[in-house]
Amino acid sequence: MFTRVVISALFAGCLAGLIGGVLQLFFVQPVLLHAELYESGQLTHFGSSSAADTHHTDSTFDLTRDLLSLGFSMAIYVGYGLIMTALMAFRLDNDDTINPSAISPHQGIIWGLAGFIAVQFAPGFGLPPEVPGVASASLEARQIWWLATVVATTFGIWLIAFGRTPVVFGLAILLILAPHVIGAPEPQILQGPVPPEIASHFAARALGVGMAAWVILGLCSSYFLAQSHSDTD
Repeated sequence: MFTRVVISALFAGCLAGLIGGVLQLFFVQPVLLHAELYESGQLTHFGSSSAADTHHTDSTFDLTRDLLSLGFSMAIYVGYGLIMTALMAFRLDNDDTINPSAISPHQGIIWGLAGFIAVQFAPGFGLPPEVPGVASASLEARQIWWLATVVATTFGIWLIAFGRTPVVFGLAILLILAPHVIGAPEPQILQGPVPPEIASHFAARALGVGMAAWVILGLCSSYFLAQSHSDTD
C-alpha cells in the first residue's frame, strides 16, 4: 500500500505541478512582475503618467527563474499528492462498499476540489493571495491562522463527506466556520504602492490556477491509484 501511494502521488503531483506551473507562468507571473514594478518605484500609482500603464509588462522568459518555478510547483504538488492519495487509500481500505480498482474520474475531481477549498479557497477567504508591497499582519500570525484554517476545513469537509449523523454535520460546519469567526490577522494600516486593480487581478488568477491544478491532482491521483491497484491484482 505504501508503495502504491508514493508512486501514485509522484506521478499525479508531477503532472499537476507541471501543468499548474505552466499556467502560473502565463497567467499569474506577469501580474506579479507588474506589481513588483510598483513596489520598486519604477511605476507609481498616483501623480504620474505611468498610472495609465495597465498592461502586465516584464513577462519575458527567464530560463533559470521559470525552471525553478516549475520545479517548486511540482515539488509542492507531489507533497499535496502524497496527502491526497494517502487519504484516498485510507478511505478505500476502511470502506468495504467501495471497489478500490474502480475509483471514478468524477470522484477524483471532487477530491481535488475539496483539496482546493481546504488549502487555498478557505484560507484565501481571510488571507487572499497578495502581491509584493501590500500591507499585511505579522508573518507568524498569518502562518498560524492559515494552518489552523487548513486543518479545520479539511476535517470539516471530511466529516461532511463521510459523516452519517446530524451531529457530525453540525460539528463539520462549526469547524469550517470557526477560523473565519475568529478572523484572520489584519495589518494595522492599509497601505501599499500597488494599485488595487492589480492586487485583485493577481488574487483571482492565483485562485483560478490553483483550482485547475487541484482538479488535475485529484483526477490523476484517483487514476494512478486505481492503476496501481489493478497492477497488483
